[in-house]
Formats: sequence, structure tokens, C-alpha cells
Amino acid sequence: MTVKTFTQTITWLLSALAVVSTTAGLLLLSQLAISAQETSMPPVPFTRFVLDNGLTLIVHEDHKAPVVAVNVWYHVGSKNEQSGKTGFAHLFEHLMFNGSEHFNDDYFKPFDRVGATGMNGTTNADRTNYFQVVPTSAVDMALWMESDRMGHLLGAVDQGKLDEQRGVVQNEKRQGENQPYGVTRQLITENTYPPGHPYSWSTIGSMADLDAASLADVQEWFQTYYGAANAVLILAGDIDPEVARDKVERYFGDIPAGPPIERDTEWIAKRTGTHRAQVHDRVPQSRVYMVWNIPSWKTQDAKFLDLVSDLFAAGKTSRLYKRLVYDSQVATDARSYVNLREIGGLFYLDATVAPGVDARLVESALREELERFLANGLTAQELQRLKTNYRTNFVRSIERVGGFGGKSDLLAQGEIYGDGPDHYRQQLEWVDTANADDLKSAAQRWLSDGVYILTVLPYDEGVTTTVSVDRSTGVPAVGEPPAAEFPEVQTATLSNGLDVRLAQRSATPMVTLNLQIDAGYAADPYGSPGTASLAMDMLDEGTHTSDSLQISEALETLGARLGTRSNLDMSSVTLSVLTDYFTAALDIYADVIKNPSFPTVEFTRLKNQQLARIRREKSSPNQIALRVFPKLVYGSNHAYGAPLTGSGTETAVSGLSREDLAIFHERWIRPNNATLVVVGDIAMDDLQAHLERVFSGWDAAEVPTKNIEPVDHQETSGIYLVDRPGAQQSLILVGHVAPPKNYDGEIALQAMNTILGGSFSSR
Repeated sequence: MTVKTFTQTITWLLSALAVVSTTAGLLLLSQLAISAQETSMPPVPFTRFVLDNGLTLIVHEDHKAPVVAVNVWYHVGSKNEQSGKTGFAHLFEHLMFNGSEHFNDDYFKPFDRVGATGMNGTTNADRTNYFQVVPTSAVDMALWMESDRMGHLLGAVDQGKLDEQRGVVQNEKRQGENQPYGVTRQLITENTYPPGHPYSWSTIGSMADLDAASLADVQEWFQTYYGAANAVLILAGDIDPEVARDKVERYFGDIPAGPPIERDTEWIAKRTGTHRAQVHDRVPQSRVYMVWNIPSWKTQDAKFLDLVSDLFAAGKTSRLYKRLVYDSQVATDARSYVNLREIGGLFYLDATVAPGVDARLVESALREELERFLANGLTAQELQRLKTNYRTNFVRSIERVGGFGGKSDLLAQGEIYGDGPDHYRQQLEWVDTANADDLKSAAQRWLSDGVYILTVLPYDEGVTTTVSVDRSTGVPAVGEPPAAEFPEVQTATLSNGLDVRLAQRSATPMVTLNLQIDAGYAADPYGSPGTASLAMDMLDEGTHTSDSLQISEALETLGARLGTRSNLDMSSVTLSVLTDYFTAALDIYADVIKNPSFPTVEFTRLKNQQLARIRREKSSPNQIALRVFPKLVYGSNHAYGAPLTGSGTETAVSGLSREDLAIFHERWIRPNNATLVVVGDIAMDDLQAHLERVFSGWDAAEVPTKNIEPVDHQETSGIYLVDRPGAQQSLILVGHVAPPKNYDGEIALQAMNTILGGSFSSR
């Protein structure tokens, strides 16, 4: 049965169905659809040639009309660009219409004179193509024109033409972004692919990159990507393959192949989790987009997901349209579609929210329909409808030889992206043999996780009011700063000598503790810098009764946060917890302070991490300076002369043992060498009673003296250089010793430093 005869049969049967029962009508339509599937698809025969210079020629004979589609696909698109030089592929497409060396005029003029149709060019991420349908008598003219701009273009491209087409492209970019929901193009592009991925920038490029495009850039682009070996020429229509080859060899045979080109073949960039964003735009209705990364155009899963998108939104009986637009009317449209490209693809669900409806309701409906499909799949009737529509659309697409779509594009697409010009046969077979589980499984693999959700909300312009402020008088005068009121600091001393400071405040049911120990990096043993940092990091990695994971789980159960750290002079252990859980959290806090076990496994892990940190510091300009500068100011024998980062040296940290950390704890972390500062919702009597209980057995002891003798100013200035190979700029650090923290003029010193260089308005 021919397609025409089959269509006439459908028309007649639909007329007959008007007078039969609904049940019978559904049955007959189902049988009719099965007959449609069994109808063989018309082939698209072709002959393929490769010229000596690498140009691929594909010829399809179709003598229905005396016309020939001439279609040139260059295997270059925006994915061949680099970050900072985007928009070149599209800009160059425009330049190709401005004439060549032997026809330096508007490219369309000779085609208009012979009545050509479908003349245009397009650029996407993967390819750039130029096409026209001409009378058979004008094939030589069309081939001459295409070959002249492929092989003889650069002599006709000057600065004036570049500037003109740059402006055209930038205007096209503004027009696109000025459309309702136009803001989503860039946002979806940037947020569905990682930085550096060739699909992470838009095909039209950025304004800055287009402004920066030079004639040298244009020439390099042409010489790299517009060689004969990087192009496929398709002739479809009223032409014999051998005649076509002779003509193409005549016009294109002298064009150089061009250089070899490196290209990515697959980079799906599947994501995990949910990335949610929203943007305001000048639109009358909200819209919700849901986007997933999926495989590339030539894969079976991509074809299955293409069918799934039709299930969701192709026609009024599709799931999304029926649920959101027809039944509940919470949306005015609902769409699902795929964007399949050479090395990866995207799957979309989106819906435009009806006026007065919350966008979250529409998003929930989209999710529910997706989850229903992922759980239950589709019916046999739905599957048959999808297959029938796919086959019908395929037949419609090959009714034309050229223009947008048509047989010439079908063959070129298979040659460039697939396994050959007849890759469409493989896709038809996938569709024909697909079952319901195939579609469901593909969706479960790719649509169960890794969604980007973008909600576009109408922008409220707001209404201005008339005000009486006289701005000509300058900035209003500022009154006296208000007096700040702080809670009284209460003091106590525990029986073991620990000083306690409490600032009681009950605004929130929270208690925060900070045990400040007079032992930071300056307490490191001589020759062992990095000890304090590693010892404090190890405190909560295990005690005599609990391991690291048990401590962490117990704190999470209580919603408590415990932290340890060191700086130059001090080490600290902090705890923040709700008042209701204070007692239980305090037991953990005290256990960590009193009874760290420094377990070997955790010690090895954290020691390796600290060594890795030192190596990272040695590659960072700021960290390099902080490691070198102290020794130059304080001298190598002073406690402050060690690296100011506190991480120590690779030699010292490599030589540390867990026993060294235990000794540090034994010597320095003593109640008589610490102060406990508490802020929160607790009275001093209750606090003191709890502290006496948990800190019993933690005794005072003699504490060593830190090597922090006064240091004099150096008599002469010095300049020291650190060579960092490959550095792109220099970092200059200038300084000298200053008074200690308890200096009477400390506040004035800080103010002076801020005025000199410590704020945005400094000198």
C-alpha cells in the first residue's frame, strides 16, 4: 500500500466511524494503527563518493521535479570554540554570505535570478550548513558559488565586512534575548553543562567575545575548519550520481583538505541531585523548566527518550497536556522535547503557568506525571501511537529534497553524527522494535536524577511615589551613635582552677562554649612546627570510650556543633547546642577535651592531609609568603618564626607520632592554662554545677613557657625574592614587628592600619 493510498483509506474509515459505536471505533483505529506500523518505510537511496582532497559527496536521485538540493555541511560549530572566543562559528556563517574572491557581491543575487528556493545557512553547536534548491539547469552555478566560498573566501573578507556582520550577529543576539523567556537560553546552557564543556556556552556567543573578534581570528577559523576534508556536500534531486561526481570534482577538486581536527566524540555530563534556580523576566506568566542531561543523537537511549517526550506532550491526548492544560487548567501550555546533539543531549519538560496559579503547583504536577511514568511505564496503545506518529513524521520529512530538513539534511546528519548517511535506518529499527519496558528503562536511567529546575517569574515593575526629600542638601547628618548594651560578664573559678566567663542571654534557647587555651602554633616544640594544628584536629577523632564516627553521630543527633582549631597564640574547642540538649552535649565536649585517644588510623589520615595542605601552600603565592615571612622578621629561633599558616614543614610533620600529640595535650591543655567563655541561655549556678561534674579528674599542672621573647626592629631594611616558576604576577608583602596585643595603643594602631590600607576607602 502506498502512503497516498493508505492516507485515503484512513480518511474513508474515519468517515465510517462517525456512525458506529465508540468501542468499535477505538478497536478499528487500533487495528488501523497496527497496519500503519507494518507499512514499509520508503528508502532514501544514495551514492557516496570521497574526492582525493577528502571532500565527501553524497548523491540522492529524485526525479519527481526538475530541481536539485545543494547542501554543504561543515563539521564545525560552537563546540569547536574556546572560552573567551565564543560566537565564531555563527559569525563566520554570516560572513560566508558576503561574497567571495571571484564573486564579491551579495551571495543571493544569482540564485534569485534563477528562481532558487530555500536559500539559507544555519549554525548549531556541532555543524554549520549552507543550502539552496535550484533548477537542474542551475546546478553548475550553485556548485561554482559554493566552491568559490569554500576555496576562495578570505580575499573578500575585510574589516568593513567583519564589522558589519558582527553588528548583525549582535543585533540577532539582542533580539533573541529580548523575546519573552529569552533569558532562559543562557541560564539553561550554563547550568546544564560544567565550565569548559563545549556545550556550556551558547552558539550565538557573548557580546564581549564578538567585540574582540579580529580579522586574524576569522582567517584562522576559516583555515582550520573550512577545508574540503571537513565538509560533506549533498546533492539531492534531479541528477545522476556520476554526473554529480564529475561536476563536483571539477569545481571542488582544487580546494585543499585543510589540517587534521581534534574533536570530542562523547561527553554526556550527566548530573546528580537537584539544582533549582529562579529568574524574573518581563513576562505575563510564570514558566517552569525541568532539564536533564541525556546521551547523544546517535544512541538508542536518545531515540527512546525522544519517544518519551512525545508521550508527555505530543498532542492533546498527551499526558502533560491532558493533565495540566485540559483537565486541571493550571497551565496554558505544556511541552516536552529533546535537544539531541553530537556528543550529548538534553531532555526538557516545561509548562507555562496559568494566571493566578502558583508555579509550585505546576512543578508538582510535572513531577507527578514523570514519576508515574517512571513507576508504571506506558500502555500498549500509547506505545503504538508513538510509533505511528514517528513513522508518519519521518515520511513527511522526506517528501522534500532540501530546504530546512528534507532528504539532504537526513543524509548529511547521518554522515556527520552517525554511522553513515543511512543511519536513519538504524533509528527506524530502534523505534519499530522498541517495547514499553525499553522506554521506561531509558527514562529511569536518565530522568531519575540530575535535574535542573528553572522557574521564570513575572517581574513586578513597581509603582513610584512622590517624595519630599531635598537631595541638593547632600547626605543627611548622622546623630550620636547609640549606646550598646551588653550582658554583664559573670566570673567563676572551678575547683581545678579553670576560669569561667558567662554572658547570660535568653533571647534564643542556645548555649555556646569556647575553651580558649594559651597554646597555639607558638607552643609547638622546637623543630616540630605543625604539632598544635595536628593535635587540635585530632581531639574529636576519638576518645577512650568513643571513636570518631560515634562522636559525630552523637553530636548530629543532638543538633550540636563541636569544633577545634589553633592560631598563633591560642587553641580553642567550641560547642554550640540548644539549651534542651546542653547536658548531653556537654558530656561529649568534656570527653573530647580531657580524654583524646589519638587513634592510629585517624592520626595517619589527618597527618597525610596536613602534608597535602603544606604542599598546596607551597603552590599558592599568598601561602608561600605566610610561610617564609615570619622567619625573616622574628628569626628562625623564635616561636613566631615558624610558618604563619600553622601547618608546619613537611620534614617536621612527617616525623610526628601520635605520642607527640599526646605529649602536647598533656603539657598544654590544662585547666590552669585555659579560660572557658560561655554565652547563652543558662544561669551561672547551673553552669558551674555542670562544669564541676564533667571536668572532674581534669587537673591543673605546671605548663611550659612559650618562646616568645620580645623582638627588636631590624636595623636595616631587606628585600627577599621567592621564585615561583610560571607565575603570572608578583605578590609584594611588606611588614615589620609591632607591639603585642596587650599594647595600650592597640586600638589606635588598628585604626591607623585601617586608614592606611585595611578597607575599601583606605589610602
